[in-house]
Amino acid sequence: MLCFEKLRYLALFLLNFCLYVNSGVSLTSDGLSLLSLKSAVDADGTAVFSDWNEDDATPCHWTGISCMNVSGSSDPRVVGIAVSGKNLRGYIPSELGSLIYLRRLNLHGNRFFGSIPDQLFNASSLHSIFLYGNNLSGSLPPSLCNLPRLQNLDLSNNSLSGPLMKILRDCRQLQRLILSRNGFSGEIPLAIFPELANLEQLDLSANEFSGPIPDDIGELKSLSGTLNLSFNHFTGEIPKSLGDLPLTVSFDLRNNDLSGEIPQTGSFANQGPTAFLNNPMLCGFPLQKSCKNDPADAPSVQSTGSPQSEEGVSGRKRLKPGLIILICVADGLGVAFIGLVIIYVYWKKKDSGGCSCTGKEKLGGKEKTGLCLFPCVHGFPSNDSEVESDKGGGGGASGGTSGGEGDLVAIDKGFSIELDELLRASAYVLGKSGLGIVYKVVLGNGIPVAVRRLGEGGEQRYKEFIAEVQAIGRVKHPNIVRLRAYYWAPDEKLLISDFISNGSLASALYGKTGLPSPNLTWSTRLKIAKGAARALAYIHECSPRKFVHGDVKPSNILLDLNFQAHISDFGLNRLITITGNNPSSSGGFIGGALPYLNLSQPEKLNSYRAPEARVPGSRPTQKWDVYSFGVVLLELLTGKSPELASPTSSTSTEILDLVGWVRKGFEDEIPLSEMVDTMLLQEIHAKKEVLAVFHLALACTEGDPELRPRMKIISENLEKI
Repeated sequence: MLCFEKLRYLALFLLNFCLYVNSGVSLTSDGLSLLSLKSAVDADGTAVFSDWNEDDATPCHWTGISCMNVSGSSDPRVVGIAVSGKNLRGYIPSELGSLIYLRRLNLHGNRFFGSIPDQLFNASSLHSIFLYGNNLSGSLPPSLCNLPRLQNLDLSNNSLSGPLMKILRDCRQLQRLILSRNGFSGEIPLAIFPELANLEQLDLSANEFSGPIPDDIGELKSLSGTLNLSFNHFTGEIPKSLGDLPLTVSFDLRNNDLSGEIPQTGSFANQGPTAFLNNPMLCGFPLQKSCKNDPADAPSVQSTGSPQSEEGVSGRKRLKPGLIILICVADGLGVAFIGLVIIYVYWKKKDSGGCSCTGKEKLGGKEKTGLCLFPCVHGFPSNDSEVESDKGGGGGASGGTSGGEGDLVAIDKGFSIELDELLRASAYVLGKSGLGIVYKVVLGNGIPVAVRRLGEGGEQRYKEFIAEVQAIGRVKHPNIVRLRAYYWAPDEKLLISDFISNGSLASALYGKTGLPSPNLTWSTRLKIAKGAARALAYIHECSPRKFVHGDVKPSNILLDLNFQAHISDFGLNRLITITGNNPSSSGGFIGGALPYLNLSQPEKLNSYRAPEARVPGSRPTQKWDVYSFGVVLLELLTGKSPELASPTSSTSTEILDLVGWVRKGFEDEIPLSEMVDTMLLQEIHAKKEVLAVFHLALACTEGDPELRPRMKIISENLEKI
């Protein structure tokens, strides 16, 4: 009996011990690693981790944590950490490196200090690291490029220092490298950039880099957007190899110590003067500083046999004050004489029906006056031709037949502008594509407008061009960019429209960091989708010709300060066809030195095109627009670019576009939280709305165009959400 009691107590003890042990290790290994982050944060930030409980079986429901089922593991594994903008103060624990399936680490907008632990890069699945906006210090970790899949690295706005090490050349999958607003210093070594064949964004601004700009930076053939090297201490001449970068790349080389003449080849022709400001020793176009040496500043060169050679070397005799005054008076008289001659010639030309640069006549006037383009143009590059401007509000047919005449015609009666005012205004390149170059032009009254340059062809189809422009101008809707005026000349065609001040949906979604703007809440995204749908429905159903847009994508959805959507660029394909000319080839007054090409990659274009639109020779239909709009909806929902969608699992070798990826996700019943943009996960109340928009987007992107709904139906359904 005594033995039995002893055995019973022993059994109870073992049972309690097992329960105790199980309760202590019930949390998965990933969860235990995550608790190190909670422990590394000061006490005043622990409220953010209130649901990070060590007694949980899994961390997959914790705030900011994303999980996924992976092959070879019975439990879901942590694939994403997004604890950003919480003002957390602490350090980044090295234990995070044990999360071997972690793909995305987002801790930006906090107050993390100390160095980035080298052990972090043991998490070999990492492809995106966003640590910008913290107080991190130290140098780049040596093991950084041990990550075979690293695509996005944003360490901007920290206190990191040290040189840019050659190890970066081993990050061969890197697409975005953003190190701005740190304390990196020294010369940038050669042999880094030729290895980064996939790099699309490079921002090294606001550091302490010195020495020459690496010559091999011109080998970044995938670069897009802005190459930002501003606010450093780069010296020497600008490498000509930068002209080999894609023509769509903008330069920002401001506030350095660069010198010499700005090259004039390749991509340099696309740059405005702001790209080179505050480099005192730079000269040449587009800066208003000639590179011609001033003879007065040149050293005296005399033959060695001259008696004055020694004096020329040792120093020059100073001129007497009286002689200096005499020279100044003579110069002044000479300038005055030249001025009188110019004024005389000017008035003779005006009296004889020549050209005028006064620009006093307003649009809508009836007098016909020639315009001297070359002396009048300041904001735009010009050619030497004289273009006669018909100020008639109706746009007389003479502009289409006479080789030297041009018409600036206001479509909107409430819009008034002088041609001379337009030509004198400062112009800034906003974008370039196969549909022309777009400039922001600030008029004399302070109102900005967008000016699109179409090209120089199509003089034989003047009436057809004018009819098309007038039809586009009659399309008036709150969510469509308003066409205000146009300019016609045989060698130049311009469209003047409203300037929308808050950029495009593309910049809001992907911006400088590759992440959506924090302003893109679910309600804002839904408002943008509704506005764009209303605009497309109006174009399809209510416009004079029931237009097809033909190029619906985020860059053509502009946003105002209230995040209202404005559809732009509809009807332009037809105008380009009429002009029969690549806008990049013209040498007209708005882009004489700016040869642009459409460098969009075919796969990126196809990402928005309906399957039937990818067949050569097919004619645009409204169902094309429906499909493209569906892709835009999926971008708003997932935060993913169509050509950068991830596979459905870490082991999958199948590459899908965004539409295929979402369809496969629904077929495999992947949780919605793993497909939707992580920024939207906090808006739990919007789950049903998000799901409804997903189903609407999938209907828009049906492979069979007959199965796609009309834009009117899509708009009505969105309004009900």
